[in-house]
Amino acid sequence: MSISITGTGSYIPELKVTNKDFNNHNFLNLDGTTFKHNNEVIIEKFKAITGIEERRYAPQEYTTSNLAFFAAEKAIENASIDKETLDYIIVAHNFGDLKDGYIQGDTLPSLATRVKHQLQIKNPKCVAYDLIFGCPGWLEGMIQANAFIKSGIAKRCLVIGAETLSRIVDDFDRDSMIYSDGAGAAVVEKSDDGGEIIAHESATYANDEANFLFFGETYDKDDEKKKFYIKMHGRKIYEFAVTNVPAAMASCLDDSGINIDEVKKIFIHQANEKMDEAIVKRFYKIYGKEMPEGVMPMSISKLGNSSVATIPTLYDLVKNGKLENQEIKKGDVVIFASVGAGMNVNAMVYRI
Repeated sequence: MSISITGTGSYIPELKVTNKDFNNHNFLNLDGTTFKHNNEVIIEKFKAITGIEERRYAPQEYTTSNLAFFAAEKAIENASIDKETLDYIIVAHNFGDLKDGYIQGDTLPSLATRVKHQLQIKNPKCVAYDLIFGCPGWLEGMIQANAFIKSGIAKRCLVIGAETLSRIVDDFDRDSMIYSDGAGAAVVEKSDDGGEIIAHESATYANDEANFLFFGETYDKDDEKKKFYIKMHGRKIYEFAVTNVPAAMASCLDDSGINIDEVKKIFIHQANEKMDEAIVKRFYKIYGKEMPEGVMPMSISKLGNSSVATIPTLYDLVKNGKLENQEIKKGDVVIFASVGAGMNVNAMVYRI
């Protein structure tokens, strides 16, 4: 028997927000001054760098835990399990439940507890907790679930990544165009007919890198509300990611004993198309190889960056044949990899 993903599910909100919807925004510099370019030029440059054409926002009536619940229901159904047999529910997020129009995150009770409540699971031994690990949170939850099952603490876990980042962005910051909402989930358990988690790697860089992503004030200097929004040092993150993520992926692959030529797909956090491509190219360069065509499925152009939800959503889409020109089959070796606030990096080698 091996530890495998036996079911997946995702929730992609129906509301599409295109780049054109930002044409009337008043984007400002850090010091509150206006850009020398008009919005059409700003948005075109943004698209060229990130690859994002549109993103999805959650309906007003739903919060992050609602999105997590929707994805969880699908994963449980896909795995064909009794929800009462779950030992752990792990929900990765960054800002808790954010009601539309509010900026304060709500994490009391935990989002995992709220998901368990919505699933109507009665078993008190099903333990529910939240995981805050930046964008790599869902993958770190998978690593923890693997450890629980491997040690005998658990037999079956549900790992969810969910976020409503659209409610925590500064409308005056052009980086606000990056973020989106969504949720993805996976059931992890021992199986004699499923896949296998072969190796994993995690690291936290918290010296100079600790505040590359942070909470900061709006760029609108006339705003007296003193609300805080998600902010980032984009160039520093890019340089950090293209150096440390390929190294983590290579270390993980080496630990697995798998040859790089056996890797069929790389499911990488959908943060920035140019950055992701640079990461994967550098990963292959470590082995003296060129990046194979089609090895890196991408959903960012249509779904944006939903943080912890990007990888489980992407995997669910490809697994179910919902991403054009992308497919995986039983026995394929894939790599999951992510980077985000912390700064945290992780990777996992998985045989489907």
